Amino acid sequence: MAIKKFKPTTPGRRQMTWYTFEEITTSKPKKSLTVKLKTTSWRNNTWRITVRHKWGWHAKKYRLIDFFYTDKKNIEAKVETIEYDPYRTAWIALVCYKDWERRYVIAHKEMKVWDIVITSESTPLVSWNRMEVWNIPVWMHVYNLELIVWSWASSIRSAWSTWTVISQEWEYAQVKMPSSEVRLVNKKCYASLWQVSNIDHNMIVIWKAWRSRWMWKRPTVLWKSMNPVDHPHGWWEWHTSIWLKWPKTPWGKVALWAKTRSRKKFTNRWILKTKKGKLMK
Repeated sequence: MAIKKFKPTTPGRRQMTWYTFEEITTSKPKKSLTVKLKTTSWRNNTWRITVRHKWGWHAKKYRLIDFFYTDKKNIEAKVETIEYDPYRTAWIALVCYKDWERRYVIAHKEMKVWDIVITSESTPLVSWNRMEVWNIPVWMHVYNLELIVWSWASSIRSAWSTWTVISQEWEYAQVKMPSSEVRLVNKKCYASLWQVSNIDHNMIVIWKAWRSRWMWKRPTVLWKSMNPVDHPHGWWEWHTSIWLKWPKTPWGKVALWAKTRSRKKFTNRWILKTKKGKLMK
């Protein structure tokens, strides 16, 4: 994957980068696998903004991605196209199964047309194949991971992301995140091998403000620069010290040093080690 740079003909073009789309094989999606999503532009019935820092909408269609794979086990599929998805950072692949049914899946970083993909309890250790976690060797990278048995692939789906299987002990396998957090995953869960496509996504430089507007983002200013009615740090203090016991959010809650994760969240039982290296009780 390569990134292209633009000539600095204007200040908005200087240092801007974008994809070359060398891996994309077609520009038109399959019509039967696309739907049009409704939008409110993040406003209510009186047209007031209800979600901050959101703006606008582009006319585009949502690609229906298969995250379940439940009814396609032990059936080989051939990759037909590698496509761009406006709703995702990763590329998607259109695969055709032996029963002539076509579906979209998250593409692997080295996936190409005519490659064969298969989902089974135990498959050859080939990239993009999908199997149960207990069959994956230790220190192998995975993506499209299920966190709950017989559920859908709810994790590791963004561009160039991957987790690592570090242990296969007892009923659960230990999977390490890029943040160093270690989670327990049932060995009956399914995962795809290796890494998600579009590995150069983090090299994209937006550079100009209006390009962020194309991405539905409104400008964001420092909270200390807001008016007093918008934030407790505003008014005369500006960018000086806040003169409060602790920094606060626009709603008066603690902004720093406070834990935001609920202690009663049911997924806490599957966190073996936090990203700070602390063992969960």
